Amino acid sequence: MNAFYTDHFVLPLPEGHRFPMQKYRLLREAIAVHPHINLLEAPAASDTQLLYAHTPSYIQKVVAGELSESEQRAIGFPWSQRMVERSRRSAGATIAACQAALLDGVAVNLAGGTHHAYRDRGGGFCVFNDAAIAARVMQKTQGSQFRVAIVDLDVHQGNGTAAILENDERIFTLSLHGENNFPFQKERSNLDIALPDGCGDAPYLAALSEALNTVKTTFDPQLIIYLAGADPHENDRLGKLSLTKAGMLARDQMVFDWAAASSIPVAIAMAGGYGKDIALTVEIHAQTIVAALCLDQSLNHKAR
Repeated sequence: MNAFYTDHFVLPLPEGHRFPMQKYRLLREAIAVHPHINLLEAPAASDTQLLYAHTPSYIQKVVAGELSESEQRAIGFPWSQRMVERSRRSAGATIAACQAALLDGVAVNLAGGTHHAYRDRGGGFCVFNDAAIAARVMQKTQGSQFRVAIVDLDVHQGNGTAAILENDERIFTLSLHGENNFPFQKERSNLDIALPDGCGDAPYLAALSEALNTVKTTFDPQLIIYLAGADPHENDRLGKLSLTKAGMLARDQMVFDWAAASSIPVAIAMAGGYGKDIALTVEIHAQTIVAALCLDQSLNHKAR
């Protein structure tokens, strides 16, 4: 299984910044021991690819360092050339994961899930919207009728993704998120499931099962982009939900079993994770990737 990394493109952040930059390096190191994971440096998304989801003026402002102070505050990162490069690589990693998944059944971006970026602005630690960009790239390469489902299980609604893709009938957006969490002004996904604070394993998994059945029966995707946020976990500083580590694994396995049952390729992005204990956040992300190895073997077995 191919896994695309970007952690060597490090954002220069002020000391004490709450974004857990180091988790990406720690995650790569944690999964490097697995012999069936092929680690690859992520390619950079081109300007043309970025334009599939973002306005020319916004891309120009990001690339040229012309973002205003308020725009930088909304994103949560100070502008730097390294911010631009890492954002390109994060989007490129999801594109590469989609391309690899179509060939191999499953692939992973060890970053990504930047679902708060809109067409004309960033927000919430998101500069370019990797899932929207990658879905549009797949339409360009696989044909305009190619159907992509974005299954967003980050604890925060994928507001930017929903807004960018609102009128695209060939891309289905599912967001299962905390009702009372950021962003406080939600957009309209194709299917939004808003969960109450403190939601635990059983009600979460029941809601997810129903949502996945709805996606299958109403849309029948040919590719899934799965945002596997670690932030629904009970330990997360920004999550407000109460899933256990075992519940997080059950979530992942439900998505992968659902995909395997219909032989649908899956591209995974890590999305959010802001645990009080960063080592635990990394463990949750890593167990997603290890679970994906089983999907890889299942789809390859079916192909044979």
